Amino acid sequence: MKPILNVLAAAVLAAPMFAQAASVSTYQSMPDDPRAVKVKAVGDGRADDSAAIQQALDAAANKGEGGVVFLPSGRYRITRSLLVPLAVRLYGVGPTRPVLVLGANTPGFQKGVANMVVFTGGDQYTVGKVPVPVKSAVPYSESVRDANSSTFYSAMSNVDVEIGDGNPAAAAVRLRTAQHSYLSHMDFHIGSGLAGVYMVGNESFDLKFYGGRYGILTEKTSPAWQYTLMDSTFDGQREAAIRGHEAGLTLINTSIRNTPVGIEISRGYGDSLWGKDVRFENVSKAAVIISNEDNVYTQVGFDNAVAKNTPVFARFRDSGKTVAGYGAAYRISEFNYGLTLPGLGSVGKFATNVKGEALKALPAPRAPVMRTLPATKQWASVRDYGAVGDGVTDDTAAVQRAIDANRTVYLPQGFYMVQDTIRLKPDTVLIGLHPGVTQLVLPNGAAAYAAADGPKALLESAKGGDAIVSGFGLATGEVNPRATALLWKAGADSLVDDIRIQGGHGTRLYDGKRRDPYQKSANFDPTLHWDRQYPSIWVTDGGGGTFVACWSPSTFAQAGFYVSNTKTPGKVYELSAEHHIRAEIVLDNVENWEFLAPQTEQEVRDGMDAVSLEIRNSRNISFANYHAYRVTRSIKPAVSAVKMTNSGDIRFRNVHVNAESGFATCDENGCDTYLRASKYSFENTLQDLTHKQEVREHEFAVLDIVPATPAMRATPATAPQVDKLEGDFYSIAGAAVDAKGKLYFADRRFNRIYSWSKEGGLAVVRDAPLDPVNLAIDKSGAIMVLSSAGPEGTVYSFQPDQPAGPVTVIKPTPVKPHAGARVVVPVNFWQNGEFRDQLNFDTYEFTTLAEMFARDVALPKAREYVSPDASLVLPAYRVFKQGPTDHLGYRFSDTLDTHGLVSAGANGRVVFTNGSENRTFSGVIGAGGGITDLKLLAKRGGESAAVDRSGNVYVANGQVFVYAADGKEIGRIDVPERPLRLIFGGTDGRTLFILTHHSLYAAGEFHAQ
Repeated sequence: MKPILNVLAAAVLAAPMFAQAASVSTYQSMPDDPRAVKVKAVGDGRADDSAAIQQALDAAANKGEGGVVFLPSGRYRITRSLLVPLAVRLYGVGPTRPVLVLGANTPGFQKGVANMVVFTGGDQYTVGKVPVPVKSAVPYSESVRDANSSTFYSAMSNVDVEIGDGNPAAAAVRLRTAQHSYLSHMDFHIGSGLAGVYMVGNESFDLKFYGGRYGILTEKTSPAWQYTLMDSTFDGQREAAIRGHEAGLTLINTSIRNTPVGIEISRGYGDSLWGKDVRFENVSKAAVIISNEDNVYTQVGFDNAVAKNTPVFARFRDSGKTVAGYGAAYRISEFNYGLTLPGLGSVGKFATNVKGEALKALPAPRAPVMRTLPATKQWASVRDYGAVGDGVTDDTAAVQRAIDANRTVYLPQGFYMVQDTIRLKPDTVLIGLHPGVTQLVLPNGAAAYAAADGPKALLESAKGGDAIVSGFGLATGEVNPRATALLWKAGADSLVDDIRIQGGHGTRLYDGKRRDPYQKSANFDPTLHWDRQYPSIWVTDGGGGTFVACWSPSTFAQAGFYVSNTKTPGKVYELSAEHHIRAEIVLDNVENWEFLAPQTEQEVRDGMDAVSLEIRNSRNISFANYHAYRVTRSIKPAVSAVKMTNSGDIRFRNVHVNAESGFATCDENGCDTYLRASKYSFENTLQDLTHKQEVREHEFAVLDIVPATPAMRATPATAPQVDKLEGDFYSIAGAAVDAKGKLYFADRRFNRIYSWSKEGGLAVVRDAPLDPVNLAIDKSGAIMVLSSAGPEGTVYSFQPDQPAGPVTVIKPTPVKPHAGARVVVPVNFWQNGEFRDQLNFDTYEFTTLAEMFARDVALPKAREYVSPDASLVLPAYRVFKQGPTDHLGYRFSDTLDTHGLVSAGANGRVVFTNGSENRTFSGVIGAGGGITDLKLLAKRGGESAAVDRSGNVYVANGQVFVYAADGKEIGRIDVPERPLRLIFGGTDGRTLFILTHHSLYAAGEFHAQ
């Protein structure tokens, strides 16, 4: 009997475990690519193929440059996590989709979270030991490095997954990646498992999730940018189709059915959730569960959602409120919840907007966003027309011959050097499978691209066609002033997908080297060539179409994504435009375009003067889940993320303007990853230069800019007068007042410490080059200065009446009691446990932001800095280093990042803000600076807070908001510039000093009427 039982067991493993019809294979034959790696495994569903598949993945790693792996049709049983190296793409090929099979009761997949496939990353910050190993890898290993914000190009496509019974912890894929990474054309048969995807990144399309506790279970992506999911289906999840938070979840043409909950935002968290053309069918409890109400980080919106047998569209977890459906079948044409701005020049209020109607029946499903590629047997390889792809040989004629002779042309992995424009026919389909190691390349100094003349494209579409380009890079070099990488004039049905503009950070060269835009050599100065080419992606002359997952970071180009002179509809999904000198995205004379999940980034050197988005002479434009980000390393203030002229009918939904950044570190105290906040986020989100209006709210859900722009909201009549005391600073912060109410502050850029008093005005009290950041004053009147100099910062003290007097360097010492001493702590924090998995693997509950913040700020420090007179104590917060180990590296800590230091008031409690929650708290300072017994004072939190003698709380968050001791908002003080540091001083202690980057203001106490 035993042999017969073995045969039966093998048959069960080999047979499909689920009844759903198999999806059609997208790549029905193996593309001709000599550099690709082919998996050599059994593929019968019985043998353990884990090692064979892993061997192929490792072979494609290519020293971190990555490559392509082909997995032929078959059923591949695995027994442990497959680890996908950085920049490796796994494609299923053959007449049927290959299937990864997790057999019933596979050891290691019963507890916690256990992933079948884990996308991994490189040593992003050169920290050596892995800071936070992947707990969900099977078997667990401290050497498995999670994908991170530098994990580019990784992907998996046309591979299905089946999870057998007895694997309740199983989740098919962990994809916590960054740009040009995705999952596509995959069916997840999850059965009794946990999820199809645990942790998301970048974008995915054509995914089908069947069964499971969840389809997707996720937290924030590793770069903290948006995740876009298109053309996908969820069916039969036991608890929710999607559960997670802070993922910037953007759903387009997605269906959810036969589940209790469609989308559940985790308890205690928000998300920037945007859904367009989403269908809900047979969703019994709620289409969406919204958490963390009345918080700016909760932004939820839908555009054209339809539902059937879904009685509750939205359920609010905290308040218990619901938004009911409109009968058995209905349409929600608009749904918005979050901070809503009535117009330019205004502050926001939390609101819910719903527009819906009953339907007799649901409409037919929408056409997919992603057009289907032609069958692989139709792909004509450029190699067959003489192209070499070695980065040296001139392949111009060969590539053009292939395009002229065929509709569908394939670029195998390689670097195809060209000297002239490659021109597409109206219906050309040009395909690559890896935009990092498949490139069309212009050599530096190409003759046709030299001198001052009009733009000349590397790749150009035909006007008005329906061409497709997908999966390769475009490199225009550094010294080609006429170059534009992609000149697009195709029509509304065209598609640009997975295109990487090379030339910026991380650019891969044909010889395996990397191109650094900061390169320094005897004959090359990058600053002479930055911003000296035409836009990288330029849509013009009536061009339009759909643009998906394009990454455009070339510092040498005028802009990353530029649209001009067109009314043809355009749809842009998951665009990443970064590292330009003046502007990342530009629209000029444009109508009828939509941007969902666009992300921009300004670097410290090349982007310090750039705006995220410039809109000129344009109408009928929509932006949703828009992120405008400046790196933590930024050292220069920036006025506005968006600048707009002569434009109207512009709609913003779910806006996130930020300047915090994650990084990893290892030292003698161990390894970890952290998120730090910068002092140099954009001061304003938007400026309308035509109407002289602005928007200061950094986080909001709704803003409509209509042609008739409303006037700026007037300052409340009860607000005290605001007087400008001084101006023309670079960026001031770190304010403190002495016992007489005299103000001291630092302008770090110029190493100056100033004082200001009514009697003496402005004075320089120290200008030694000692990198002053934050100040505190002891009982003797000496100024204690926290400096960014040195590996872990430096603290020193001096007497302000001795401008050239001695400096006393204070060394950190172990924490001990100091009777009567005052302890100072940061006035604002950013702490929310970034990038460690916050999911409790036993209970499947997430640790909330509030819980993490309370835990982290309560931790006492082991060392402290004590003033010479022993009356003042500054806890020694851990300092993290990024970049060179010498003095040029960047230093981060809670005390270096804050706008100032504060201590407990007369009631024994200290008041401070938490930026990651956008709330203001008070707490009790204990030994080592730990803060406990937190009490919520205001639902707004910002750059700083201060308390007057009546107990009113003043919060700097775009303007100065005033709250009574019971948390009720009682007023607002409007300031001509964005307020950053608030502190009371003056001879009577009733003067509110307001520091902006460039000016010093003062106001009196607020008196409610």
